Amino acid sequence: MFRAQLARGSRRLLSTKKQPSIGRFTGQPDASTGKFTVSFIEGDGVGPEISKSVKDIFAEAKVPIQWEKCDVTPLFINGLTTIPEPAVKSINKNLIALKGPLATPIGKGHRSLNLTLRKTFGLFANVRPAKSIEGYKTPYDNVDLVLIRENTEGEYSGIEHVVAPGVVQSIKLITKDASERVIRYAFEYARAIDRPIVSVVHKSTIQRLADGLFVNVAKELAKEYPDIKLQTELLDNAVLSVVTDPAKYSDIVTVCPNLYGDILSDLNSGLSAGSLGLTPSANIGHKVSIFEAVHGSAPDIAGQNKANPTALLLSSVMMLNHMGLTEHADKIEKAVLSTIASGPENRTADLAGSASTSSFTEAVMKRL
Repeated sequence: MFRAQLARGSRRLLSTKKQPSIGRFTGQPDASTGKFTVSFIEGDGVGPEISKSVKDIFAEAKVPIQWEKCDVTPLFINGLTTIPEPAVKSINKNLIALKGPLATPIGKGHRSLNLTLRKTFGLFANVRPAKSIEGYKTPYDNVDLVLIRENTEGEYSGIEHVVAPGVVQSIKLITKDASERVIRYAFEYARAIDRPIVSVVHKSTIQRLADGLFVNVAKELAKEYPDIKLQTELLDNAVLSVVTDPAKYSDIVTVCPNLYGDILSDLNSGLSAGSLGLTPSANIGHKVSIFEAVHGSAPDIAGQNKANPTALLLSSVMMLNHMGLTEHADKIEKAVLSTIASGPENRTADLAGSASTSSFTEAVMKRL
């Protein structure tokens, strides 16, 4: 299973604790080569540049992986956004994929391609660690946060219609089944990484039925996990609390519905790193898992050798740990973090540095 953050004081972003019992990687290497095949969605904008960085570093580190390029250019069939069949077959075969940033046309009626991927492969849990990086100063020190976001429904269900001219209704969908699988995963995850508390973030004071269902499911599941304490927090209180004292959350796994998780996970990234350019992410399903950089495609700097590949690299580290390739994960993670810590000459412009994508990549490769 995907490895989570270690306890405070550790430099490592991802731990080697025992695996949760759901969402486990079951793929096997090719018997003739000893290598795993991973589907690679390079993405849009800066995606090909940061993907090349990952490929070069993996080759230098001799990671036993062969990449299978995966084109997810969307198809629009009967008004629905769909993934090309070859991409679906590739990911279902390999059970694992690495994904760069994807762009979604704005105002065209197209469903987000990221959401389409999650729906297609049943990626019910988005796991976002946010941890301070030693040697890179940000406004907050010793941040060590873990957030799990429900990934398939809520306001992101895309159920909208025009009631009357000038009046639009958007429906938030919350189901017991989807709530149960992501909350159960949060309990399993907390147990696996030795965090004693699961915190459910909600707004059931206003959305009594929808968020109320999410909270009630958590209370029922908590009976199966007597070793884990369940707490509930209103969304606004949770936001204030985490920005006031993020250290309070170092023993907590936070879980929440889709929209709240989207907002809180980016907030956590800002507290820990000040940039989405350092933030890894995992999308976990019962069979398939996709690891991704969560920042945008940055078309304004595409092709200029300016992009920061760290988020995709750290996501690939999460992927390697998920696959059981922990020694390779450790080696690459250590090289990436020590490069960032070495000074502004080895940091890209988003981290107030002067390095290019390629020079950062070369600096990482020298530390492998």
